[in-house]
Amino acid sequence: MTSLTQNVTGLLVAWSNGDPQAFDALMPLIYQELNRIAKHHMGRERAGHTLQTKALVNEAYIRLIDQQHVHWQNRAHFLAIAAKMMRRVLVDYARSRQVAKRGGGAIQVSLDNVVVAVSGRTSQLVALDDALSSLALFDRRKAQVVELRYFAGLSVEETAEVLKVSPNTVMRDWSTAQAWLHRELNKNIS
Repeated sequence: MTSLTQNVTGLLVAWSNGDPQAFDALMPLIYQELNRIAKHHMGRERAGHTLQTKALVNEAYIRLIDQQHVHWQNRAHFLAIAAKMMRRVLVDYARSRQVAKRGGGAIQVSLDNVVVAVSGRTSQLVALDDALSSLALFDRRKAQVVELRYFAGLSVEETAEVLKVSPNTVMRDWSTAQAWLHRELNKNIS
């Protein structure tokens, strides 16, 4: 574990225990983490996307600091929740902007080894969110693996740490989830 990871983890735990000085020391570090995740997210968006990285970071930051009853476990736990909040911000934004229906003019996009065809980037994100929500209904852990790996950009090891499973389990879940999402997303364009 790196010293930054240990520092963030220690500050998160202290903040959870009510230490206001920990909160003050944590904020610049959290903002850096949010910015890294947001850049990861926005790198997948179409060129000219009207939601800027800074706006995504700020919205996620506001949602995170409003989390008063979260007992932060560690940096990985924070990243998992931050990724979920950013996903929610992006999906809410996409749904509010969506004008085109799914269907004609489909293009190819990649979710690592999964290639899906959906109309427009906004539709892609909404379709992926819908498919991921469906996956979570019958296998929550596999959906969490996708959120952590794809949306938060966590490594296999970090994902394993968050979910308290082995890296091999993460890899199996990741492969299965990719195949399942591929099938679901292709059903929507058939």
